[in-house]
Amino acid sequence: MPSRGPSVPAESLVLIAEDEPDIGEILAAYLRRSGLRSVRAFDGADALAKHRTHRPDLVLLDVQMPVLDGWQVLREIRHRGHTPVIMLTAMDQDVDKLTGLRIGADDYVVKPFNPAEVVARVEAVLRRTRVSAADAAPTLRAGPIEIDADRHAVTLHLDDGLHAIDLTLTEFKLLAHLLRAPERVCSRAELLAACLPEGDTLERTVDSHVSKLRRKLEAAGLQGVPESVRGVGYRVGRAA
Repeated sequence: MPSRGPSVPAESLVLIAEDEPDIGEILAAYLRRSGLRSVRAFDGADALAKHRTHRPDLVLLDVQMPVLDGWQVLREIRHRGHTPVIMLTAMDQDVDKLTGLRIGADDYVVKPFNPAEVVARVEAVLRRTRVSAADAAPTLRAGPIEIDADRHAVTLHLDDGLHAIDLTLTEFKLLAHLLRAPERVCSRAELLAACLPEGDTLERTVDSHVSKLRRKLEAAGLQGVPESVRGVGYRVGRAA
């Protein structure tokens, strides 16, 4: 059996949301060979039902599915919490990739794909999920922003009270990385290496994730965080 490495537990469960039976079975077989469990869903509504009942550690989510498409399913999963999601798409276009990243996908794979590569990406995201708390101090605080790494929780302490913020794994890692040195400007390349080491190599991917993070913080009442530094990167800055 191939080694998963110490950070990917054998009990990890992957939800395969794929309406093509042959593709789903191949993915399930490769995951099984790597010691990972899986459960299948064949349309978007089924995927959401099994996400709720099985509480998977990660979702492999096809974009083009019946009943509800992958974008609709991803939006609902993000509304529920931060389960890591890898999109499976036949559309090899930047606009489709960026759409998924804006909604909150953690990675994507373009069809036709090598099943072994998909499993490698699954393991990489699971490793990031498992070590995200270990990458940070148990609690980080800068201004009104507080991160509890043990609970994977973000809380804003604002004048009107406390606000809990639901973030994807990548958004959480970006905010934690910036919070460790609030006044220091982190380049896109640094953030990409620290928070998306096995994902897309395009630095503009960072912009998409930061934009999503900023919108969530603004919706709760904190404006302008993370702060953009033109031509350089991002920082939490004095706004926090």
